Amino acid sequence: MPNQTTDAASSAPSGARIAISTVVAMLAFAGNSLLCRLALKGTQIDAASFTLVRIASAALVLGIILLARGGDRRSARRAGSWRSALALIVYAMAFSLAYVRLAAGTGALLLFGAVQATMIGYGIATGERLAVVQWLGLLLALAGLVWLVLPGLAAPEPFSSALMIVAGVGWGVYSLRGRGQTDPVAATAGNFLRALPFAVAVSALAFTHARFDRAGFAYAAASGALTSGLGYVVWYAALKGLKPAVAATVQLSVPVITAAGGVLLLGEALTARLVASSIAILGGIALVVLSKRH
Repeated sequence: MPNQTTDAASSAPSGARIAISTVVAMLAFAGNSLLCRLALKGTQIDAASFTLVRIASAALVLGIILLARGGDRRSARRAGSWRSALALIVYAMAFSLAYVRLAAGTGALLLFGAVQATMIGYGIATGERLAVVQWLGLLLALAGLVWLVLPGLAAPEPFSSALMIVAGVGWGVYSLRGRGQTDPVAATAGNFLRALPFAVAVSALAFTHARFDRAGFAYAAASGALTSGLGYVVWYAALKGLKPAVAATVQLSVPVITAAGGVLLLGEALTARLVASSIAILGGIALVVLSKRH
């Protein structure tokens, strides 16, 4: 008879595997911002077409993963929900539109700040109480966000900033709806599949402004298949070995990675305002997620 303790230990994710999966997932999340900004800045593709290709590529890859592990087409159809798909397309569409004018690092900072604010705000609204240190962290993060978008020479374009905040709220809602999924990969595949008709509809409405080229298609497909589809699968694998506070905290590295990638790969400027706002926003959120909640 097999040793159940040994079997359980061998099936649990190892520390090294968790660490590698976490690093790969954070690079994938940052890669989403870099690929989107690279496509919309350096190619002819428009935001709606980018989103359509991204959603379709992710749905295709996730469907292949489901089939490879023994599922069938109905697995994705049964999993997920239309409400989650709506939150997903709001995030993806606003994300692409915002990156028409936002720098990669600024966009990622606004995105993940809004994601965390949405999830923390939901916790407060549903009765979660914060400690004094957490309230101070929340105020610090809010001050950093206000400073980042205040009018001035180095401030990002207001409408694009608002769109990225909307994207963050959409992703926050999507994340909240995905908590407790028994099969998150199947649920994600189902949500991307359901989001596809929305993406087609938006592209049809924007048909007169549609632009397309080979490079833009390649960046959008990579964003969907690699940094979205495979990236989410890797992240779900890492989540099995991460505590919630740790999982929330490691995501704070994404804007930093994205800003570094924007400077190194896209030639974007690293402004003093972005650095100061990053410290305030990420430091404030870290205080909230690391401190003990009631």
